[in-house]
Amino acid sequence: MTPPLFQFGQIHPDYAVPVVNERAVRASAGILFFLAMIAFMNAFLLGNFQPTRVFVVVFLMDFGIRLFTNPLYAPSMVVGQWVVRHQRPEYVGAPQKRFAWGIGFALALLMLYLMVLNNVVGPINMLVCGVCLTLMFFEAAFGICVGCKLYNAFNKDKAQLCPGGVCVVPTERAPSVSLAQMAVVLVFAGLSVTVAQTTHRQDRPSTPLTMPAAAAAAPANASDAARCEVPEFAKVMGHADKWKLHNNCP
Repeated sequence: MTPPLFQFGQIHPDYAVPVVNERAVRASAGILFFLAMIAFMNAFLLGNFQPTRVFVVVFLMDFGIRLFTNPLYAPSMVVGQWVVRHQRPEYVGAPQKRFAWGIGFALALLMLYLMVLNNVVGPINMLVCGVCLTLMFFEAAFGICVGCKLYNAFNKDKAQLCPGGVCVVPTERAPSVSLAQMAVVLVFAGLSVTVAQTTHRQDRPSTPLTMPAAAAAAPANASDAARCEVPEFAKVMGHADKWKLHNNCP
């Protein structure tokens, strides 16, 4: 049956509030997180902000459809629902999800104003991107909706049907982490750091590298000089040398 165009959440006879399929929501968050990481790394490592601008517009449209029409028509939700189509639905309350998605929509509006409309790049963009990535990662990886937790602080009617039943007092104690398990994690982390340091020393050249004469020469014209001018955000972040390296500047 085709869902209505304007309806937030599905009406289910077994639940007192509108619901959404948490499995599709988490799949959607994973899809958006993957795309956001591609855009973020292009900006952070290569100084290329075009993928970020595209993602901001896509993210804003996706969340706009969720909030103002029906989440079932949001592209990322459609793909996510198709991916988990063979899994049993896990229904959670829609009101707290709407609040959480409203936070994401507000962040996307801020990024649209800064990056897309005014071409502003800098630490504030990285901060907002970092917040968005964190929220999507927690949703996709752990099923933790941070915005949903804030819902109770701003609404008299408390959230219902939370993922994992965290809205209600658990009837039995959740499994705890033992000291032996924590020891394994610490040893694993220590070994990982040791391997990283060892491979880093092996990768360091025995003799200092020299730049080719052509690369060491000054920019041939004024346009090259302007292109190689390190932007302020890279200086603030301490990535001036890395920015020059990725943009083939001396």
